[in-house]
Amino acid sequence: MGHAGMAAAAVRYLRSAGSLSAGIEVEPLPRPDLRCVREDERAPVDQGEFRRVLGNFASGVTVVTAPAVTDGDGSPLGPAGFACQSFSSLSLDPPLVAFMVGRTSTTWPRIARAGVFCVNVLGAGQSGLCRSFAVSGADKFAGVPYDAAPASGAPRLTGALAWIDCTIHAVHTGGDHLIVVGRVNALGAGDDADEPPLLFHRGRFL
Repeated sequence: MGHAGMAAAAVRYLRSAGSLSAGIEVEPLPRPDLRCVREDERAPVDQGEFRRVLGNFASGVTVVTAPAVTDGDGSPLGPAGFACQSFSSLSLDPPLVAFMVGRTSTTWPRIARAGVFCVNVLGAGQSGLCRSFAVSGADKFAGVPYDAAPASGAPRLTGALAWIDCTIHAVHTGGDHLIVVGRVNALGAGDDADEPPLLFHRGRFL
């Protein structure tokens, strides 16, 4: 699939989020087969080395959540969420943020269907919460206290350092990931200004 095809697929994600009555299914996208060199040329950067070197960049840790929705058959789906390191602010005017998600993620289609999300910025004592949202196939919200974010209704996790409540604004392709841009509708921070953030560096939490 070329870049134009991947972009079109990303747009279909957004359209399906507002087309529940049409029964359109939102499926994880296949992993793209991308090459920047020919088979007889020098191999691209080794993936293991890429991870090792980029791991020197410490990142904050968030959990991106979305409210409960229904699938194409009208069956209820509970809230969705996943642990995300690749989050950043993007624009002040208008207020935009962005996160990156793998194109094969099984959580992303549910966020796309909802059309909204809440970014929960985790504190230093919430590494266990992060691990809970990093697994697949389990009930990630079991035993996790939260309330509804004011604009989207997405889960706002208790104890998070900050929360950013958004509507999906745009989706762009980026290799084997999607770049999701959100327009901020509401946001807030916790009361403890001295609590440090949860950081991830060289494969471990700090």
